[in-house]
Amino acid sequence: MWTRPRHGKLRETLSTTLHTTLSTVADHTLPTPAQTGGKPRMLSVPAQPYEFDFDPATTALVVIDMQRDFLQPGGFGELLGNDVSLLARVVPPLQLVLAAARAAGMLVVHTREGHRPDLADCPPAKLARGRGAVTIGSPGPKGRILVRGEEGHDIVPELAPIAGEVVLDKPGKGAFYATDLELLLRNRAITHLIVTGVTTEVCVHTTVREGNDRGFECLVVSDCCGSYFPEFHAVGLQMIAAQGGIFGWVAPSEELLAVLAPAPVTADLGA
Repeated sequence: MWTRPRHGKLRETLSTTLHTTLSTVADHTLPTPAQTGGKPRMLSVPAQPYEFDFDPATTALVVIDMQRDFLQPGGFGELLGNDVSLLARVVPPLQLVLAAARAAGMLVVHTREGHRPDLADCPPAKLARGRGAVTIGSPGPKGRILVRGEEGHDIVPELAPIAGEVVLDKPGKGAFYATDLELLLRNRAITHLIVTGVTTEVCVHTTVREGNDRGFECLVVSDCCGSYFPEFHAVGLQMIAAQGGIFGWVAPSEELLAVLAPAPVTADLGA
């Protein structure tokens, strides 16, 4: 029987257990109804405002905008005067959650905010708000800012997608706006989303609200999302779980990993 470690030992145990999956997980498929007897494999995560129940087979992990332009020195975030270390600290816990989701056979969706080189898909209001010296499309140390194909547009290597995972390019703040995300989720019979990434109060919050309006049940992993402004991060999480979960649920990665990591592995993890 798996015994749940206490306090700080949980992260150490999971880090050791999941280390080999971070970059070596092979492509995999979800278990078929015949393999599961046609019954959902429900897991329950202690969360706010109450437990979040989900079946990994009908749940997607959404990793929002973990891009060089936002997380690394020389990217858009730093050029705007922000402390990018506040976002970079999200990477280690998110690595563990990503590895556990892959091992459990969940659908993984990575999003990237960015635009065509001619910026034709950039909403006018978004362009109008860039009145500083550095704006979308401006040249920077990592190429043109938030332009597809440039270095800064790439996902950070620690969280790089693997074969079979969805990489969704989005022009707006929410992952559903002007994308085929809803179609992809419906085609896979996805009903629940575990949402991570940056920033909490902007792209994460917008995506959760969009998902909620479309009937998806959303859990936000509190330490797997972040903001350049800690106070915005805190308030953003409070708003999601307020009033009985008006937009969704919130839980730390330790609680999610405690139920997800021991789940049966459907992938060949390798060594």
